[in-house]
Amino acid sequence: MDLFSEKIDRLKELLAAPEQRIVIVTHTNPDGDAVGSSLAWAEALRTMGHRVTCVVPNKYPYFLDWMQGIEEVIVFRTETEGRAAAAIAEADTIFCLDFNAVSRLEILSDTIAANTTARRVLIDHHLSPDEGFDPAFSYPHCSSTCYVVYAIIEAMFGVEAISRQMAEALYVGMMTDTGNFAFSYLTPELFRAVAVLVERGIRIPDIHNSVYNAYTEGRARLFGYAINRKMEIIENGTVAYMSLMEHEMRRFQFQQGDSEGFVNYALTIKKMKMSAMFLAHRKFIRVSLRSRGDVDVNLFARKYFNGGGHKNAAGGKSFVTMQQTIDHYIRSVREFAEEGYLG
Repeated sequence: MDLFSEKIDRLKELLAAPEQRIVIVTHTNPDGDAVGSSLAWAEALRTMGHRVTCVVPNKYPYFLDWMQGIEEVIVFRTETEGRAAAAIAEADTIFCLDFNAVSRLEILSDTIAANTTARRVLIDHHLSPDEGFDPAFSYPHCSSTCYVVYAIIEAMFGVEAISRQMAEALYVGMMTDTGNFAFSYLTPELFRAVAVLVERGIRIPDIHNSVYNAYTEGRARLFGYAINRKMEIIENGTVAYMSLMEHEMRRFQFQQGDSEGFVNYALTIKKMKMSAMFLAHRKFIRVSLRSRGDVDVNLFARKYFNGGGHKNAAGGKSFVTMQQTIDHYIRSVREFAEEGYLG
């Protein structure tokens, strides 16, 4: 991947001063790519002698608890000592990983905005990044932020600098953001990177088992309930949606990350082109959208749910009731189809 040499030179220049205070932040509801890229990049920066703090707005999924170094990640929502706010206030540089706008940090946004002197560097693969990052490593054609981080490390230090711990973290993001290497942007360069990570000592079956075979019984039962009782199919079998209220999730002892992958399941149906998941929170409903082929859910999310993301994976929010949200979705899908976007 062409990272443009001037961006690498600019990054080297920013990191040239020793023992900088650096904070790495990633998006709300951090997933495997967000956590993996943060952990790997943090270790790379520490090898340069910098003081690095990783902060996430809220808790990462429990099936990532095994990752090396994750115990040092500060969860902003639950920490009581003010370490995250202090680290951000004192930071010389803030690296923003796996999101394209500070607003994606939600409860952490104001804390980041309060530091007006720190340099902000973007490393991301989502569409339409905000301005104000220098440099901005924004590559929407890449399958994951972990791949972008891998390419930066390769360009700056060579692959020999990648430790096994870094390699495991990078592989987690590459694996999860591609649906275990089943989605788009599966380039020869990505698989060459995976080969390097294997050479650095990772064990792919162990990582796969730790991520995909570590759910709770409650999650398994919730999945069955969601598919059997809550999945609805419209538009002649080409569009689906599921919804879960808070009381339904509590019934199955819901934990952060338990709904991961639910929205993808409808796409295993032969005719299906687009799927949505509506997850109720106390103040809003989180909307997850997935599609296959040329159906652009990034466009759909921006147009109807004030959101965005990737062509085949996007999201947004709704601030009305669940039934109103579903009704709005059904109307929007019909309009989307009439405009020719569903093929």
